[in-house]
Amino acid sequence: MTTQNIKEGKKLAIVSYLTFIGLIISIVMNLEKRNSFTFFHIRQMLGLIVMLLISNSVEKYINSWAGTTLWAITLFCWIFGIAMAIKEETKPIPVVGEFFQKWFAAVK
Repeated sequence: MTTQNIKEGKKLAIVSYLTFIGLIISIVMNLEKRNSFTFFHIRQMLGLIVMLLISNSVEKYINSWAGTTLWAITLFCWIFGIAMAIKEETKPIPVVGEFFQKWFAAVK
């Protein structure tokens, strides 16, 4: 990944972390450019959405405290992801980021 590639994809990478709508906007706008930096962060955000759905399901159907704990972990991961996009880095989210890259490898 070149420095120019990262600079060009930075805005859409950051937008991908701004709610589900921002993710959709990033995907659609990046379809033509095919920026690998942006797609890296799109895959990270897709994984975060899965984590959020799991935390909400756990909170509703299993245990409120466990779900809230998972939600807090997801929040930390989201902050880490958006910070990496702002810093122009492709460092995956700790523990789960590499899995997200594998699971959503088709998004490129």
